[in-house]
Formats: sequence, C-alpha cells, structure tokens
Amino acid sequence: MIELSQTLTSPPIPTEPVGIAQQLCQALEDDIVKGKLPPGQRLEEPLLAKRFGVSRTPVREALQLLTASELAEKIPNKGVYVSLATPERLTAMFESMAELEAMCGRLAAKRMTSGERHNLDKLHRELAETVRLGDSDGYETLNRSFHNTLYRGSHNDVLVDVTLSVRRRVAPFRRVQFTSLDRLASSHAEHQGIVDAILRGDSKTTEELLYAHIMAVHDISQDYLSSLRKALPENTLTIAK
Repeated sequence: MIELSQTLTSPPIPTEPVGIAQQLCQALEDDIVKGKLPPGQRLEEPLLAKRFGVSRTPVREALQLLTASELAEKIPNKGVYVSLATPERLTAMFESMAELEAMCGRLAAKRMTSGERHNLDKLHRELAETVRLGDSDGYETLNRSFHNTLYRGSHNDVLVDVTLSVRRRVAPFRRVQFTSLDRLASSHAEHQGIVDAILRGDSKTTEELLYAHIMAVHDISQDYLSSLRKALPENTLTIAK
C-alpha cells in the first residue's frame, strides 16, 4: 500500500490537487525521475492498481496528471508510456517557473503584511533546523510551505494559480535536488538572501534572487537528467517531445 499520510502534513494551498490520485502521481513521478521507470515503459492500470493496493479509478486519474506533467505520454489505442522532457523543454518549463516566482517575490516584497513577513522568516528558521539534521524530507515539506507563503504574499490570486500550475510540472525535478545534503545547505543560503530582501521591502533584489534560485534548480535538474539518459540502453524508446 502507498503511504497516504506524507503529503497531508504540510499546509496546502487550496488550488493544488490533493488526494490519492495526486499521491500516486507523485510516487510515479519520483520513480521516473530517479530512473526506476525508464522512458518507453508502458504504465498499465491493472499492475499499478495492484502495486499500490487501490482501485483502477485513482490510477487512471494519476496517469492523467502524469501526462499533464509531461513525464508520460498517452498514445491513442496503445496506452500511456513513460517519457522524459528534452533539455530544451525542461529549460522552457524552468524559465517560466523562474519568471513567475520572481514576479511573486517582487509583489510580495511590496505587499506582504507584517504577519506574513514574520511567518516567512519563521519558516526560514525552521528550515535551518532541517538542514542541521540532514532531514531532506522535512526540508522539502517546509520548502513547499516557504514558497507557498511567497506566492500568497503577492496578493494576486490569478498569479498564484498560474504559478502553481507551472510548479506542478517542474515539481518532480525540484524534488530531485533534495537528495543532496549540500544542496539543502545552498538552497537555504539562497533563501536567506530572499528573506532579507523581502523584510527590507527590496522588490528588485527579491525578484533577481528568486529567478536565480529557480534557475539553480534547473541546472541541477539538467545535469541529473543528462546522467540518467547516459545510463539508459541505446535502444530505449524516448517518447518525449
């Protein structure tokens, strides 16, 4: 049975998909990004339902979400197959993510209430403890809350919705970075500059630092996927666009 409690511990933004299908999708995303499910492998509903101990309905929904994140492709009359984004496609997704987060940060630096700024600083200090403990899972959960707080601080619901939609597509690659303890420390150091800029209301610096923060993850993701592709057999089918 898949563990269903993990994603229920962090305070979610209501517009993010939740539930069993989302959790199944995340498990499959992680398997794909970590190379456990290679490109070209067919994702069969009965086998996945048996693996996770659920009915085929949430599996079917999970595969739809997986297709939307571009880690799988549905081929008419054949089924759903694992796919990996090309380097160019991954760059396009991360550039979009970086621009959106930078915009959120610029507005947040201007619009956050004192209570929101305090909460952001508090989350940052809690993240420091997970770095000290080497708790990558804890860091990932709090990191999501940290960025959610930034989004909300923009006080622009339309921007938040669009940002969450794009984040959904890059989320599997963002999670990869947290397997490295060194990256936890450098991510937290990058957050420090962002928090400092927001607390002093410096919108321009906040915007620049957030863009660089996201593109740093892009570079890590590109390197990781490059090593993953090199490890694949030469005849592996890659369906990615």
